[in-house]
Amino acid sequence: MSRLRVGVVGVGALGQHHARVYAELPDAELVGVTDLDAARAAEIAGQHGGRAFESAEALAEAVDAVSVAVPTVDHHRLAQPLLRAGKHVLLEKPMTVSLAEADDLIAAAAASGAVLQVGHVERFNPAMDVVRAVARAPRFIEVHRLGSFSPRSLDIDVVLDLMIHDLDILLALDGSPTVQVDAVGVPVLTSKVDIANARLRFESGLIANVTASRVSAERVRKFRVFAERLYVSADFAARETQVYRLVPGASGRPEIAMDRTSAPDEEPLRRQLAAFVAAVRERATPVVTGADGRRALALAHEIVGKMAGA
Repeated sequence: MSRLRVGVVGVGALGQHHARVYAELPDAELVGVTDLDAARAAEIAGQHGGRAFESAEALAEAVDAVSVAVPTVDHHRLAQPLLRAGKHVLLEKPMTVSLAEADDLIAAAAASGAVLQVGHVERFNPAMDVVRAVARAPRFIEVHRLGSFSPRSLDIDVVLDLMIHDLDILLALDGSPTVQVDAVGVPVLTSKVDIANARLRFESGLIANVTASRVSAERVRKFRVFAERLYVSADFAARETQVYRLVPGASGRPEIAMDRTSAPDEEPLRRQLAAFVAAVRERATPVVTGADGRRALALAHEIVGKMAGA
């Protein structure tokens, strides 16, 4: 099978890396990119190959699949005509602004047969592989996702910007619905919430305490899981995990055994885009579906509503 012809809509802070990775993947051909800043599009095309297109519509005519990495407010407007035309789309998170927009994109993909994958990149973090493999029936999860202030993604609050990564992971680990949501959030440097905490209770009995901040002095990406006779500490920034298990000791008394894994050179974005290309080429269900993206978005909206007192 020939290489998949791909393009990137939006080559800012994140989209530029989509272009870089596509140019490196053996099963993909980076045909081109487009951006509202024509000079930026030309710069990225010059670095990674392909050409700079004047619009998403022009790019779509030359490719089979597209990454959409623009501000969230533009996700639906740009992705919907691509999906209706049968173009396969990897749409950055959060999927859309509203659930109605998400539903429309899911319907458009289903009608045309296009693959729609949502860019929850932490699903492809090597540390997440370990969490998924060992964290059976978790009872309590503690999450801290903290970062310093950046002028990007200020069209959305910190729940949709950062916390939604961990909401997606929680939903992937525990398929039951939430039965209680408590949340608090504070705008610090912007008019939107910049630091937030949510306490979630799932129907399964799992309780998760999730904190996200984009006004912290240090960068932290910690995901800690507690289960019966098991503790897992995952560092998504370092791409490593520590797994502690209570096991029978030689003397017959319980002992703590620790395993550590580390894969700092495995780039999650590369794994994500390779999985997207494979799903398109094999006509397979993507790892993170439109329905998955919608579930994370719905929970994020519920948390935002609780912060607003709804």
